[in-house]
Amino acid sequence: MKLIHIASILLLVCLIPSTTFAQAKQVEKHEALHALFKEVSAYERLQNTAGLLGRGQHPKKVGYKTLSAIQGTLPYYKAFADKLSDIDKSELSKADLISAETMGLKLSGEINQLEHKMYLIPFNAEGGFYNSLSRAVSRLPFKTADDYEAYAKWLPTYVDYLQAHRDLMKEGMRTGVMAPKIVVGNVIKLLTPWTIADPDTHVLSSMLKERPAAITPERWPQLKADVMSALQDHVWPAYAGLLKFVKEEYYPAAYDVPGITSIPNGKEYYENRTAYFTTLDITPDQVYERGQQEVARIRAQMMDIITELKFKGSFDDFVQFLRTDEQFYPKSPQELLSYAAWLSKKAEGQLPKLFSKLYEIPFTVEPVPDDIAPTYTAGRYVRGSRSQDRAGIYWVNTYNLPARSMYNMPALTVHEAVPGHHLQIMMAAELKGLPKFRTQFYISAFGEGWGLYSEYLGEEMGMYATPYDRFGRYTYEMWRACRLVVDVGLHYKGWTRQEAVDFLAGNTALSLHEVNTEIDRYIGWPGQALSYKMGEITIKDLRKQAEASLGDKFDIKEFHNRILKNGSVPLPTLIREIEDWIKDVQG
Repeated sequence: MKLIHIASILLLVCLIPSTTFAQAKQVEKHEALHALFKEVSAYERLQNTAGLLGRGQHPKKVGYKTLSAIQGTLPYYKAFADKLSDIDKSELSKADLISAETMGLKLSGEINQLEHKMYLIPFNAEGGFYNSLSRAVSRLPFKTADDYEAYAKWLPTYVDYLQAHRDLMKEGMRTGVMAPKIVVGNVIKLLTPWTIADPDTHVLSSMLKERPAAITPERWPQLKADVMSALQDHVWPAYAGLLKFVKEEYYPAAYDVPGITSIPNGKEYYENRTAYFTTLDITPDQVYERGQQEVARIRAQMMDIITELKFKGSFDDFVQFLRTDEQFYPKSPQELLSYAAWLSKKAEGQLPKLFSKLYEIPFTVEPVPDDIAPTYTAGRYVRGSRSQDRAGIYWVNTYNLPARSMYNMPALTVHEAVPGHHLQIMMAAELKGLPKFRTQFYISAFGEGWGLYSEYLGEEMGMYATPYDRFGRYTYEMWRACRLVVDVGLHYKGWTRQEAVDFLAGNTALSLHEVNTEIDRYIGWPGQALSYKMGEITIKDLRKQAEASLGDKFDIKEFHNRILKNGSVPLPTLIREIEDWIKDVQG
């Protein structure tokens, strides 16, 4: 007995150091990981140079980097990635493992963009460096004389920002890293209004229309004159020169074909974009094949609705009917905005049935700003901010009303507002106890996958009141399925723009205006369009798996909580988390 007792004590003594050692290793790795997060954050704050207009009350610093400065960031990001790779992931807690995987995706994305010199194309089909001030200026205070004086002093420095990006475009011309002509054509269209030196309409002189109450009538004329002098002497001539450069030098040198494979190592770049935007180990060819399968499946559902409506004619005839019949289109911008607002409140009313946790910051409905609306999508979400006392915004495009079908609005609303982007993004922003980057980093496969899954949830929420609404919902799902085919076709298989337009127009009831703006968007943003459907497929597959495995134990509110509880994460991480949850519930 005495020997057994001694042996037990020895065993206990041996076990205690082992457990303590394991805990110590986990703490060590945790500290190393979070030290790396802080290092990355500090470096990026330094590189960001406080943004285009600064973070203070007044614009203080122009946020741009020279070509050599941009190139100099690559070794830093590679060093960060190496440090992350050196940390033993098996010794991390579950929360730290998720953070490490998310940071890994973020760093790999930065490295790939830098290695392929995509900074030499500082714009896409929807805008870029030249019109990024359109929203930033409206957020400046402009209440006191000091505000106007600071702005007048800052405006000449903005010319340096424009020139720096023009220099990047020139380097792109020299090295062959250029946008295709179709995207550059959009740049010319969007840039032109910025060259019109009209103080009554120009974005950069919009704050001169009314005198703030805190400024005396005697002081106001001089403040206005100082701002106008800076615009007339510096900014507007710089814009005119930029437009001339784009029209006469850049556009003629741009690629005629739309795909990204025209740039050096473009095929390799697109393969990486496919992996980055889907967060999956998948090839462009596999994505293309899955897209074809989804197109066939959804087409059958759309045909069922046509049959239900007893429409006499083909699929193409029905789509033409939807595109041309006035009953499906708003008569005024306010009618469209009011419908979007009503749908938003209807959707909010259904949220408690599907979610046990909701966001704190509200959202509003506003039109897409006029200066970007002609080439912009039907709707978009702009995140809210507690620190800036700003609600989220569900943007609705009121430009070209004959192209804005009402039957698509329920699907658009649940995607962009709730339970889509506003709910997901603001709940992530409000998470506690996570590294800051985890609450802000947006992973497209997760976020857009959730948005498309939210369109599916719209059926359970009663959002599709008519067969036409349901056809609009399937049109939106078909639109995302077509993206898998069209994006790979354009950037990997040598499709022409017209082939892409014909495929999207032939399979959806999107207006032809929307079809064209969407195709241009894909051309200017390679790979991003893949994220929607691949993310949605993953989330829906996980729900089916949970429902089948848990049976009566399946709780839709808890499932959604588990999807959203970690913020935006790579899809493989999400899959592991949901599978672990299923095992926990099963006991």
